[in-house]
Amino acid sequence: MIHRLARSGIAQLLLAVLFGGILGVCNPSLAIQMKPLSEVFLGIIAWVTPPVMFILLCSSVARLVGHPGSARLALKTVGYWQLMSLLSLSCGILLALLLQPGSNNALLSPIAADSHTSTDVIAQLPALVLQTFEQSLILKVLLAALVCGYLLGLSGQAGTALQQRLDQGVSMIFRLMRGIVRFAPLAAFAAIAFTIGKYGMTAAIPLLKFIATLYLASLVYITLVLGFALRLLRLRLWRLILHVKEALLLVAATGSSVAALPKLLEKLEAAGCNSHVARLVLTGGYSFNLNGSNLYLSVAMVFLAQMAGTDLSAQQLLLLLLVSLFTSLGATSVAGSAFVILTATLSALQFAPMELLGILVGVERLMKCRSLTNVLGNCVACLFISKCHDALDVEQARRVLGQHRPQRGALRLNEE
Repeated sequence: MIHRLARSGIAQLLLAVLFGGILGVCNPSLAIQMKPLSEVFLGIIAWVTPPVMFILLCSSVARLVGHPGSARLALKTVGYWQLMSLLSLSCGILLALLLQPGSNNALLSPIAADSHTSTDVIAQLPALVLQTFEQSLILKVLLAALVCGYLLGLSGQAGTALQQRLDQGVSMIFRLMRGIVRFAPLAAFAAIAFTIGKYGMTAAIPLLKFIATLYLASLVYITLVLGFALRLLRLRLWRLILHVKEALLLVAATGSSVAALPKLLEKLEAAGCNSHVARLVLTGGYSFNLNGSNLYLSVAMVFLAQMAGTDLSAQQLLLLLLVSLFTSLGATSVAGSAFVILTATLSALQFAPMELLGILVGVERLMKCRSLTNVLGNCVACLFISKCHDALDVEQARRVLGQHRPQRGALRLNEE
């Protein structure tokens, strides 16, 4: 029993988090020195992310091109991603306005922010989108994968051998990822030890309010929006969470969503998703369907404006929503990318002085809800889009994630 427990990935991660916390409390100076262990792990994950994304997406697109309904699948997927981006950004803005995490703080006196007019910002949007694309390696890789996969799919029999090579590449890349993930407990130990050792168990009141607001916004979004999407499929949110709990724990402990990609694909296929549709939606969603990063972006923008004493008007809030829809396209599942997108958005809108960004740097490692929401959002996207495209084994999904017996009056989503 003890031997089996010691080999369990969940048990190893939980023990690593526990011992990291103990070290952070008992010996903060030593705990802070553990930071490089976590950074090396995240650096390796960031290094393998582009080839993982390229091979998975290229292989999936090549398999789907020429199949009936592939164009409809693309339209449904992009439409779903944009809808969820809009809902997550709106949810973050509403919760931040309601809870006012940056108001009445003791860190700064009100500052008059140099806000750009809406006309100026809208005129800058094309350049902002182009700049985001130029600076994002993942966006370039995804575009190359889409083009290569499309051309490979059109090649017919001539491309069959190359498609088989790509499938072999997928197997190899998954073995590589599983090997890297074996070191996740060490990275989790270092990350938790460093965080508690440096910042302690408490922080400044405004930052605590910001963190609480973001976690609450994530909980509200997951429960209401993602939960509602699953209810349309007659599936249960808590069953999905239990089904992918190992992947979620890995993400929470390491802060890397990409590390959980092989496990997520395995779990989603076990829940009845078509493998090629799941790969396409999940890998693309790691850049275009990051609900948690969108929540962070919107909550942080309102928080910084409140810290600067800027009273945002309805027009400015709509402008924030519009600009964030574009800048969020540059986000990736690599740790730290959300902060880069926040910097670009604040630079475009100027709702607060850029110096205020330094306030949020120190709590980046506490934003675990961001990655968890990203992962759950993409799991729901795979199930929802698969059902819309008749690529979901409904009975298998309901055995795993919901009630087996169908209910009357349930919404049918697979009209074609």
